[in-house]
Amino acid sequence: MKIIDIREVTKPISSPIRNAYIDFTKMTTSLVAVVTDVIRDGKPVVGYGFNSNGRYGQGGLIRERFAQRVLDAKPESLLNDAGDNLDPDRIWNTLMMNEKPGGHGERSVAVGTIDMAVWDAVAKIAGLPLFELLARRHQRAADPKVFVYAAGGYYYPGKDNQALRAEMRGYLNRGYTVVKMKIGGASLKEDAERIEAVLQELGNDARLAVDANGRFDLQTAIDYARMLRNYPLFWYEEAGDPLDYQLQAVLADHYPGPMATGENLFSHQDARNLLRYGGMRPDRDWLQFDCALSYGLCEYQRTLKVIEEAGWSASRCIPHGGHQMSLNIAAGLGLGGNESYPDLFQPYGGFPDGVKVENSHIVMPQLPGIGFEGKADLYEEMKRLAA
Repeated sequence: MKIIDIREVTKPISSPIRNAYIDFTKMTTSLVAVVTDVIRDGKPVVGYGFNSNGRYGQGGLIRERFAQRVLDAKPESLLNDAGDNLDPDRIWNTLMMNEKPGGHGERSVAVGTIDMAVWDAVAKIAGLPLFELLARRHQRAADPKVFVYAAGGYYYPGKDNQALRAEMRGYLNRGYTVVKMKIGGASLKEDAERIEAVLQELGNDARLAVDANGRFDLQTAIDYARMLRNYPLFWYEEAGDPLDYQLQAVLADHYPGPMATGENLFSHQDARNLLRYGGMRPDRDWLQFDCALSYGLCEYQRTLKVIEEAGWSASRCIPHGGHQMSLNIAAGLGLGGNESYPDLFQPYGGFPDGVKVENSHIVMPQLPGIGFEGKADLYEEMKRLAA
């Protein structure tokens, strides 16, 4: 049993949308295939992965550095003790050979993308959905029912408040009861008007979260907090720079409602520092670490251990990214749910075909691996890479 190839292609996921910090007109993602010599149903097992939106494709790092380390390794060094499957942790350690600690940068995205493909292959070789494989490994019961919320509300050329309301109504019509919109890309007054328009549309049918994408300095974050605390929001997300833990801690004194952050922290060490110094409150706040951007599931399990040691529950984690990998982690390891992009970053976001949202929950289908093969438009892209 061995990995015979690791392939990468950089694909566009461009869109004219913008948040408070960046636009997505040049956005890309890396699509990876880990090809094995294991045969199932007459075909080689191939694991697939890709990185989440907001960070660009990592083709150079994947092809020139990380993939070759795995391909150069002795095949037996990448297997589990029984020799009947690949070992994700041993592969992860091989990927990280000769890498200094700290300074995570873009390499965390490259490794996380390959790691996703490895776990997909491992679960397929085992003949299990990934969420069931994870639950068995952690000796817990899998829960195939997962909370999801609809992320959107981006700034868009010519998009007025009526169009924003119509977008949010569309999410409600598809079964979501929690939706999210962007703030910080306009003036505080304009954003207040946008929020009020959306809340009028939602009424009692759904709750609203808002996301500043790290745009604010402390004073602006506080000014927004004073405005936002007048509304019954689901959360106030990433007000300031993700590494400014003091800003996050001070902001908690001005915003009593739930806050969320963590999508731009890429290691268990960064997660630990957020919980040590960021003033996060385990009774109401949310953690958004995204395995696809932060060295993958092997590292994410270390992050969950850090969270537990700090007195937090994994149920306070709702990862960023809107991908099926985090859906499997949520169902297998008891996370609080997952982000969803019903209309954006396709075909990489969303659920397998036929999966419906009801009361902001979906039920995981019984598909081997991560389940990419159940999403026809996405699998069409993937199988081209594996051909």
